[in-house]
Amino acid sequence: MELKNMDLEERMKFYRVPGLNITVLENGQINRTENKGELEAEGNRKVNDDSVFNACSISKFLTGFLAVKLVEEGMLHLDEDVNKSLASWKVPENGFTKNKKVTLRNLLSHQSGITDLEGSFSELNPQLGIPSMTAILEGETPYCKAPIRVTCEPESEFHYSDAGFCIIQQLIEDVTAKAFHQVMNEQIFEPLGMKNSYLDAAKTELNRENFSCGHNKKGELVNGKYPIYPYPAAAGLWTTSVDLAKLILELIHALKGESKIGISEGSAKEMITPQKGKNWAGLGVFLEGSGEKLEIASLGWGVGFQCMIAAFPYKGKGAVIMTNAELGVHQMEGIIGEIYKSLFS
Repeated sequence: MELKNMDLEERMKFYRVPGLNITVLENGQINRTENKGELEAEGNRKVNDDSVFNACSISKFLTGFLAVKLVEEGMLHLDEDVNKSLASWKVPENGFTKNKKVTLRNLLSHQSGITDLEGSFSELNPQLGIPSMTAILEGETPYCKAPIRVTCEPESEFHYSDAGFCIIQQLIEDVTAKAFHQVMNEQIFEPLGMKNSYLDAAKTELNRENFSCGHNKKGELVNGKYPIYPYPAAAGLWTTSVDLAKLILELIHALKGESKIGISEGSAKEMITPQKGKNWAGLGVFLEGSGEKLEIASLGWGVGFQCMIAAFPYKGKGAVIMTNAELGVHQMEGIIGEIYKSLFS
């Protein structure tokens, strides 16, 4: 796969994107990585293979992997009432949960009946400190100003939900008795060699030398330079395109029964199978097409950053495209879309 008839630097200048990091997969392996531009506008830090970008909601794809791994180990159950395993907080029972309970499958496929409040789940305000996940779920923080609750019967409607993934984070912490980022390090990052991936960026004094700053659609630095989201499972991942490519490769390998981390072929297929009649919703990932032509996608869009995973797992090919500018339009309408079309059209 090649970037056909495309001058990346010219397109970056057109869209005012300071930095770009792309990894391309072909024939079930990493084919190449391309780095362009700067980590900070008018700075001298060049984008390289180890440059760390804010992946925003691509975190949900990662969380889906961990959840499926813990299901494989018998620690979690896809179709059990999550309240049976939640200890620190419970999904409030109401009329909508009378006949159907919220399950992990519902949460991973955005069909739990939970709807995010408008304007909720913004970036961290450092002056307020880092909230606990239970405080967020109880509606005690500016990030979600009302308690999380079910607003329609589970499986009756699709509602994209950060809150749902906050519940998954609490569930994983409750069943493992460990911090979410620690579980991820042990179960996913270390075994797959994802050495430049971080979920604890809000809590740890990390060396920011390889971290990209965020920029707006004018190419200007955003306030705070490094926007962080205090709910890692939903939006907290900082990583590189190479590390995310390793995650895609793990899925490709698992589908052949060759997982490095112990995900069975059946579990891998479940992850990319349409859930509860919604042909676009997998477990932590979005789907298009079917059979050998099945495409999976995960999009990240937040303050100062936009990125995208697109892969055809049965064909062994895909791409991870990360940028450090938020263009104000859907990924497919900006430079990411141009790169996607150049690679896959």
